[in-house]
Amino acid sequence: MRHKIELEYVLNCSPKAVFPRLSTPEGLNEWFADKVDTEKDIFTFTWDKAESKARLVAIKENRLVRFEWLEGDDVNTDYFEFQLSVHELTNDLSLIITDFTDSEEKEDAVFLWDTQITELKRILGL
Repeated sequence: MRHKIELEYVLNCSPKAVFPRLSTPEGLNEWFADKVDTEKDIFTFTWDKAESKARLVAIKENRLVRFEWLEGDDVNTDYFEFQLSVHELTNDLSLIITDFTDSEEKEDAVFLWDTQITELKRILGL
């Protein structure tokens, strides 16, 4: 059984600086995967020699991006999502990632996201 994980990262920049890096093949190629190609709404992510395909199923400008894995068979757990949220009082920008993992792989999944977000912050100059 797959378990939902939600991770939150504070980014000291504007949503407009981050959003293209979450929603475009060029932006995702900078930090998320070794190579990202698209054909219409299908994104092909390549890491080393492994390839996975996901459909872009939701996009809200400067707020939300959701991809649904094509290899999956459960739309409730076979997706990952990036959500941007600006805190009303502090004006801090949070990137909230929703993903799913097997319970024995949760620690590895969190480590992988932490590593990728570190790279995203580096690219953003944070």
